[in-house]
Amino acid sequence: MFIGVAELLAAVGLVLPGVTHILPWLTALAAAGLMIVMGSATILHVFRGEIGNAISAAVLLVLVTVVAYMRWKVKPISPRKRA
Repeated sequence: MFIGVAELLAAVGLVLPGVTHILPWLTALAAAGLMIVMGSATILHVFRGEIGNAISAAVLLVLVTVVAYMRWKVKPISPRKRA
């Protein structure tokens, strides 16, 4: 249950800062947190012999790694401009 709530909050952290431009650095941080979760999930599934699930988790790991890198180094989201 905890991991599901954590992943849901991370998904909100990936989307909401980009949409609102409030604290945009949270997008990269949420992606980095998901990298830890998906890396751990990949290892767990490999040890259990669940190769299909391990591949799915590894693909998601690659995707959140790309998001984290792109939002941290390549194309960060600009913060909201003050009026």
